[in-house]
Amino acid sequence: MTTSNDTEYICLTKRISHSLIVFFLVLFSPLTTHAYELLLGTGGKGSFSHFTGRTICRLISMDPGLSCKVIPAPDSSHNLTNLRSGSLDIALIDSRMLHDAFNKSGYFKFLDITYDNLRTLVPLYTVPIVLVARDDAKILSLDDLRGKRFNAGAPLSPQHLAADNIMEAKGWIKKDFNPLAELPADHAQGTLAFSGGTIQAMLHIGVHPDPILARLLKRTKATLVNMDDPDIEKLVNAQSGFLKITIPAGTYSTIPGKVDTLGTEVTLVASEDLEDTAVTAILAAIFENKEQLKKAHPALSPTEEAATNTLHGEVGPHPAVIKYFQK
Repeated sequence: MTTSNDTEYICLTKRISHSLIVFFLVLFSPLTTHAYELLLGTGGKGSFSHFTGRTICRLISMDPGLSCKVIPAPDSSHNLTNLRSGSLDIALIDSRMLHDAFNKSGYFKFLDITYDNLRTLVPLYTVPIVLVARDDAKILSLDDLRGKRFNAGAPLSPQHLAADNIMEAKGWIKKDFNPLAELPADHAQGTLAFSGGTIQAMLHIGVHPDPILARLLKRTKATLVNMDDPDIEKLVNAQSGFLKITIPAGTYSTIPGKVDTLGTEVTLVASEDLEDTAVTAILAAIFENKEQLKKAHPALSPTEEAATNTLHGEVGPHPAVIKYFQK
């Protein structure tokens, strides 16, 4: 006959045995889970930013101690805010957007938020802003654009914001064009107007080579106009988040020479609180697989020099970046 004391003893023994089994399973089981999960913010699905983020995440996840998940967002302002608050670990941020965030301009003019806790890891690719002109428009330089039928893009779009900066640098106003159109790039409205001659010039923003741009240039016999202009040089030198970019000769079969223009740089950014070990692992994933990145797309060509520089005189690298390249 089992007494109540015996029953309690049996239950206690079972609980202790169960606890010991769980303890030893945890202690001696193989480590199949990742020790650190990184959330990487990118642009929307289908964007080059999202493609790059997925590529970087695959490389990071090759490290058995890390996993990486891409979190797409409508634009860099969302990623910056989530990065600052700790909702993201790393994010791909455009240099112009980063400049505006640090200087409370553009999207961030009326936001009472500071982004001083952000640090760069490595610039990954450049985004040229090119002036595309119809051959019959006879636009051979940026100054020739004045008085022409120019599409600036939809209001508040990246194209229109770039056009605003160029116009401000040149001292131009809306009445200087005949007319200044504001057709969106979505649904190819701007491209159709350009192809039909309704507009004579437009801005194109994107990485190169771009197969869509290549087809447009060939179909319309259009050209890319050099923007190696003194006013543009002042804009770039003003630490505005813009930089000089040269599109190499032969990038497009219909454009034999190089094209000098301006653009922005997309950089992998983190909070200063991101652990040094995580930063080191991220950099190793990128720089030990540089050839794989370049095969994914020619625009992905990170360099040590760019990683250790202060981005456009404003945002410094994470301390672990300097340590990584000093080893």
